[in-house]
Amino acid sequence: MRRVVVTGLGAVTPLGVAVVPRGSKADGCWDATEWITRDQEQRKTALFAQYALAATHEALEDANWKPTTEESKDMTGVCLGSGIGNFDEVFNTSITYNNGGYRKVSPLFVPKLLINLGAGHISMKYGFTGPNHSVSTACTTGAHSIGDASRFIAHGDADIMVAGGAESCIHPLAIGGFARCRSLATDFNENPEKASRPFDRERQGFVVGEGAAVVILEELEHAHSRNAHIYAELKGYGCSADASHITAPHEDGKGAFSAMRRALKNANLPPSRIDYINAHGTSTVVGDAAENAAIKSLFLGPEGKPKSSDINVSSTKGAIGHLLGGAGAIEAAFTVLAIDKGIIPPTINLENVTEEFNCNYVPNFAQEKKVQVALTNSFGFGGTNSSLCFAKL
Repeated sequence: MRRVVVTGLGAVTPLGVAVVPRGSKADGCWDATEWITRDQEQRKTALFAQYALAATHEALEDANWKPTTEESKDMTGVCLGSGIGNFDEVFNTSITYNNGGYRKVSPLFVPKLLINLGAGHISMKYGFTGPNHSVSTACTTGAHSIGDASRFIAHGDADIMVAGGAESCIHPLAIGGFARCRSLATDFNENPEKASRPFDRERQGFVVGEGAAVVILEELEHAHSRNAHIYAELKGYGCSADASHITAPHEDGKGAFSAMRRALKNANLPPSRIDYINAHGTSTVVGDAAENAAIKSLFLGPEGKPKSSDINVSSTKGAIGHLLGGAGAIEAAFTVLAIDKGIIPPTINLENVTEEFNCNYVPNFAQEKKVQVALTNSFGFGGTNSSLCFAKL
């Protein structure tokens, strides 16, 4: 089986503010005209796909991958998905149809609606004719996209894959839907910066964010042949299903446990080798507790850590909120950077924990640590779970 490494990273994030800030690129903000050609792509492209195009540009530049031959383009593919996609288009077109009938519906409605058009626009822009694949598995989308892409490379279908997730569905109706199923934090409306607080005793729900992240995956020898910078190796990928409830995990986190166990089996590594876990950690009461239970079950076993304080866990959702279909991708990027830089990102707003939460959750401040092997978890509505295992090469 061919080995897979990460050679490029790109992201559009809502760091600290939930919505991607508008303004110039020079100021670290988003202006579609700086990334998407106004006359051709912008009118035809949903916002989540625009974010994906920008993140892809950054990642390809970072990887220094600019193929020019038909052969190299044919061995470059795209695997990128979204959880909800273009919610605005659905809402606005529904009103347009109701008021004016089908003749008022834009011919671009369906192309802007389809989730696979994120991957499609990337392939069309760069001429990549390798595998073109799109995943939509709720909040596990980004992780599944990266895991699936790695298997295209491992099995010889591609040498390089653009992989990730994107989301832009911050809309009153979408927020209303999440609120009605009691997924959102609502007691911190006067102090929104405190609302996303994974693993904290006062946590009560997540904060919806938007953005995109892309990683460039590459076959190891192909990366060596062009002297590419290698951030980390993708060693393992595990998937599972809770098969029990549409939104709530098992209390003991057995679905999460299974995904992590399979990722480690795929990587041929025992739990004791894991230095850091980037948790799904959405800041929900039930979800964080279940994931915490799963982590401790796996890592305090015979081949695991000797005590809870040796388990390093953090959730970056405290800083960026929950990017839904983009979450697994941006969190994979954070995990890869933890390995590359030797710095574990913090869990923001972690002020108090309950008795069963006794791992090292990296509260509020990053910690320097040599990270050789790390896991990143993603779980989604419908009970879909995924875990990725990265390691220093």
